[in-house]
Amino acid sequence: MQAPTTAYPDTCPLEEARDAFFAANGFSVSDYAAPTFKIGLSGFTFRFPNTAQRKRVVPFHDLHHVVTGYPTTWLGEAEIGAWELLAGCNTFVAYFLNDGGVIIGVFLSPRRVWQAFRAAKGQRTLYNDPCSYEQLLKMTVGDVRQRLGIPAGGFVQC
Repeated sequence: MQAPTTAYPDTCPLEEARDAFFAANGFSVSDYAAPTFKIGLSGFTFRFPNTAQRKRVVPFHDLHHVVTGYPTTWLGEAEIGAWELLAGCNTFVAYFLNDGGVIIGVFLSPRRVWQAFRAAKGQRTLYNDPCSYEQLLKMTVGDVRQRLGIPAGGFVQC
């Protein structure tokens, strides 16, 4: 996984923050439609099928990274996985990916995974939000944090 995300200001347009997140992590919008996705581990790259359900989930998952501040490191994926599990998953793929992340995270830093899980209490994800992805991108980071019950500034770890 790549370097941690940065804390995006509440006043930043979400689309601009998403684009900065992509640039910082080597991602792009075209990745959402790609037939496969890759995961790097110890210098090896593994490719997996990018299923239709994963293609629907990942754009919102990436916006969750932006608004929460959890990075795309192995531990950051575990944290966001724990957060999404409690805040609300609605598909098998989301549960499957988040469960896998949490299992890895329990070995890396059980305390941080538990903190992320607890932070999600009373919050919600974009998976069940009535706004479309395109509508969300027109909002600010702060607007989306407020919709989901995330505190200003997200959950950036120091």
